[in-house]
Parts: sequence; structure tokens; C-alpha cells
Amino acid sequence: MVKMPANGNRPLKLQFGLINHEGRYLTAEAFGFKVNASAPSLKKKQIWTLEQDSQDTQVVYLRSHLGRYLASDIDGKVTCEADGRNSDCRFLIVAQSDGRWALQSEQYLRFFGGSRDYLSCFAQVITDAELWAMHLALHPQANLLSVARKRYSRLSIEDGEIAVDLNIPWGVAALLTLVYLDGKYCLKTCDSRFLSNDGKLLTQSGRATTYTLELKCGKLAFKDCEGKYLSPMGPTGTLRSGRCSKPGKDELFDLEESHPQVVLIAANGRYVSIRQGVSLAANQEDETDMETFQMEIDKETKKCTFRTSQGNYWALVAHGDIQSTAREVSANAMFSVEWLGHKVALKANNGKYICTKKNGQLLAVSDYIGEDEQLTLKLINRPMLILRGKNGFICHHKNSNLLDASRSVYDIFTLEFSNGAYNIKGVDGRFWYVNSAGLVCSDGEAPEDFTLELLEHGRLAIRGKNGKYLRGDQGGTLKGDGLSLSSSALWEY
Repeated sequence: MVKMPANGNRPLKLQFGLINHEGRYLTAEAFGFKVNASAPSLKKKQIWTLEQDSQDTQVVYLRSHLGRYLASDIDGKVTCEADGRNSDCRFLIVAQSDGRWALQSEQYLRFFGGSRDYLSCFAQVITDAELWAMHLALHPQANLLSVARKRYSRLSIEDGEIAVDLNIPWGVAALLTLVYLDGKYCLKTCDSRFLSNDGKLLTQSGRATTYTLELKCGKLAFKDCEGKYLSPMGPTGTLRSGRCSKPGKDELFDLEESHPQVVLIAANGRYVSIRQGVSLAANQEDETDMETFQMEIDKETKKCTFRTSQGNYWALVAHGDIQSTAREVSANAMFSVEWLGHKVALKANNGKYICTKKNGQLLAVSDYIGEDEQLTLKLINRPMLILRGKNGFICHHKNSNLLDASRSVYDIFTLEFSNGAYNIKGVDGRFWYVNSAGLVCSDGEAPEDFTLELLEHGRLAIRGKNGKYLRGDQGGTLKGDGLSLSSSALWEY
């Protein structure tokens, strides 16, 4: 049995790029483990992982994409070669009022900085050359957890605010998008509004909607333009700036990955639900939390668990019955998903497919996939789609109707469900389609169907109506010609 945290999610490892005073990113080169600050954008070599010391939480280690640690010796020479932590790898973060960091060697008390190939850790005082801005490298869509309240944030449309009152981050309202803009961040709700420091939601971003990120004990704090911090206020935990100009526990947050949440429609046209009791049945005509399930895909087996809004898992019990009573993940709570274009089939741990009976009950009793074994799966918590491939984000091409798949900045696309498939809309309201040359274009007048396959933990594949996978090619262009699944056809979403 695997014991999960209360909501099945874990805080995301803080990964980021560090930008120097010339707007260049700290880079770990594969050759000779050298470091420089020459790159103009955030790609794989510019991503660093922050690790805290378990004894002394003030001390941090910076690990490169190669798994090596940044280190400084007594002469201020900087390397990134150590494959384990040693005393030369211990740094202190000295946060500045503008949100930038100075990194101080704990051992030698000197500051890390410089430009291009000339980086050292020898400065005795902090100047502009020793200051670094933090650019989060994680996927920008996440759930926000208040450390003090142990509750998640959600958009409250009726009150026009972000309330911090969810026990489990459920439904599309719990999805937040962190928008990076010139060293600062905006918090965007699922209906595309921005959080202002007075707690109001605005359609345009401006000074009052931008925050600098600060780190304290591995947690995040959001500092507004007046130097005050966001925190949950009052009984519903309205998210707005308080009076504090120093972050305490109330001002600290974790970002957690947002798992896909889905509804399932059976062959009888009804939604699979837990409303009628513990056994799963397809007998409801509307979508509520009772018909919404969280898919958590196991990293090793690629099998999937389905979690209810009450925090229980689907599990196979006697006689092929599927019940939503399991508190923990076991083999009987794992299902294999077979992607069949516009439909899916689910195979339980007994090797049988789930079948919808005449009365709507779901039973894992079938050896083959027929009509009653097919379900329509609809992803509900990604109305705004941000896709990141192995070389970068998908973004509109500057001078054509094509799409780039290797950018350090992203565009936000709109995902619209269409009977088991999806239409993808660009910033200008036009649709994606695959042209006769196999290129994905973004200026379609009419919607074209794409199918999504949620194949791995945090990653999906997309097929065009030609049945081929969307992939980023060597030049960074998005193509719809992938014959088989490869790493270039998997997208973080």
C-alpha cells in the first residue's frame, strides 16, 4: 500500500532559471561542467533545482540539469561538477527588496555573480552584478495551497474573488495559472482574470496584479507592488494583500501539480457517478463533483487510479464490482486505460474490461471491447491549455500561421470538448488544423478534431484527425505527422 498525502499531490520541486543583471540565464554546460551566464532564454540547460539542507533550512544547494551541484572554492572559482553535496556547495539566499537574490557562499561568505563566461564567487559586497532574478521553470498551471490554513485556493465567481477554502483542489475553479512577466508574476484564474492586491479580479493585468516571488523555508510568498504579501483573509480565506511587510506562516504557499480531472460518459449516454452509493454506475444526466474523477497516473506502471471528490479511490471488489471506497492505493485500485480515438476502455486488475450493464452498473467482466465497454472521457480542468514539450513551450510563430514547439515563453490556447475529441483555439480565436504537408497551422476558420491521450504522469499525447501524433521536429516546428509515440510527441499540460 502506498500512503498518499491527504490530497494525493506533492509540493512541486522548485525549479527555476536565474537571470543576471544583463538579462542572461545561468547555464550549466554539459562539456567540462562549466557554468556561464550567456543564454537569452530558459531552456533545459538553464534549469536549476533548489534543495534545502535538512539540518539548516537557511542553507540551499543548487543542482543543475546534469544532477551536479554549483560550488565555490576559497579563491571564488565557480564550478558545477560535484555529484554530491559538500561544504563548497552550501549557499545562503540573501533576498533583496526588488525580489532578486544574492547567493552567498556559506563557507567563504563571498557573493556569486558576474557576466557571460566570467562568473565568480569572490565579491565582498552585493552590487548589481551579484543579483539574480528567479524565473520559475515548472509548468505554469498548478494548485495553490495555503501552508497555514492547509486549504486550497479556488475561483469564487459569485463573490468575485479567490477563496482559500478547499480541502481537495477540485474542479476547474482550483486551477491557477502563473503568468511570468519581466521578473514578476501574475495569478490568473480559470476564467482568465488577474488577482489584484486588494482581492478583486481584473480582466487586464497592471501594476496591482504583479507580484515578486520570495522563498522562505522552501515555501513561496507573493509580494505585491506596495511591499505587502498575499494571504488568506476572513472566514472564506479571501486571497489579498495583508498588512505584513515580512512573510510569516500566513503568507506562505505551496504550488502543487494539478492532476487531470475527468467525467466519463457510458454507452447509455449517462455520466458515471458515485451519487447513488458506493458502487459505480452510469445513471446521471448532469456533471457535478459526484461525476468528476481525478486521474493519477503511476510513473512506473503507467496505470491509473481514479479518485473521487471525497478522496476515495475506485477499486475492484468481488464479482467485478467497482466501488469507490478505497482509502489507499492498491493493485485493485489500478486500471489500464486503452485509448480508442474518441473513446476509451478501462481494464481492471482482474484482466477484464469494465462494461456498462443495462441498469447502468459498471462491472469489470468483459474479455473483449464492444460498444458497452467503451466510455467517452472528457478532461474538465484544462480550459486553458499550456503545452510544454522536451524542447520548450508551444507558441504562435511570429511571422506565419505555424506553431513553434521549442519556445521559452508560452501562449495560452483554449481547449473545447467536442464529442470525445477536442478543438484547440489560438489567442486570436482561430483553430488548429493539420495541413496537407503535415504541419500544424493555427489560423483555421472551422474547428478540427484532435484527440488527447493522457498517457503518462503529467504528460499527454495529441493525435490529429489523420490519426498521427503531434510532435516537435528538429527545427522546433509543430508537426502532425508522428507515426509512433516518441519523447517529442509527449507534452506537459
